[in-house]
Amino acid sequence: MSIADNLALIRERMAAAARRAGRAPEQVRLVAVSKRVPVARIAEAVAAGQNLFGENYLQEAKEKIALLPPELTWHFIGHLQSNKAGEAADLFAMLETVDSLKLARLLDRQGEAAGRALPVLIQVNVGCEPQKAGVAPEAAEMLLREMAQCQHLQVRGLMTMPPFFDQPEAARPFFRQLRLLSESFIAKRLLGLHGPVELSMGMSGDFEVAIEEGATLVRVGTALFGERN
Repeated sequence: MSIADNLALIRERMAAAARRAGRAPEQVRLVAVSKRVPVARIAEAVAAGQNLFGENYLQEAKEKIALLPPELTWHFIGHLQSNKAGEAADLFAMLETVDSLKLARLLDRQGEAAGRALPVLIQVNVGCEPQKAGVAPEAAEMLLREMAQCQHLQVRGLMTMPPFFDQPEAARPFFRQLRLLSESFIAKRLLGLHGPVELSMGMSGDFEVAIEEGATLVRVGTALFGERN
């Protein structure tokens, strides 16, 4: 199947999952994960109507962004090193992987220097896996409270990568946990201050379950572009 065909199928599956959950399909956006995908293949997705992309590596993203249409929107979805915070703030419309006060403060200073507020998501390690980045669920509230002092950040929501399972249904409790966590933060007026709350969760193997549990952003790469080299 072509990338255009893949994109159409993914959108159909997203819409069906949203309707099963009693949600409007337009409440969920596709972040096309383009790491290690050649520019020509990304351009095929653009020609098919995709305009939101996610990148994991700063230097790779910088090279691609320079070669592709300027009206595209880019999210950073990888682990962000402190020394790359300034460059990432300049390149991306949203940084989905903030997981420490140190990083938040660095980005806050970058936002101040640029004269704008930077949209960010808090990455939560819902599976408490030591090999993965993200703040522990029980520490997320304190991080949000501390980040409230960052005047040039807009915390738009939460992001997670649950443990890997062969069966998508096994990831459901982790997606539900992130949604319930976001609802508790909304009730405490720690989220939702900058518009609708974003939940970035779900990838190629489980994005339908994530949508059923409240995802507003799904990060899909392999199902769109195929296996990477």
